Amino acid sequence: MAVTLSLVALFGLVLFFLLRSRSLTPGAAFTAAGFGFFLASTGAAGPINEMAAAIVDAIPPL
Repeated sequence: MAVTLSLVALFGLVLFFLLRSRSLTPGAAFTAAGFGFFLASTGAAGPINEMAAAIVDAIPPL
């Protein structure tokens, strides 16, 4: 749960700065948000969460 919230905050922050600098159009941002929303409701959500958790667990030893 904490990993998911952290990733959502990270992606939200990156998306905010991209929109602020006008490097990303609103249409592309809407598409990215829609893709993420629908991807989370598919069977791919489990493996993606496991991969993200493994990456986060691997970072502290570095």
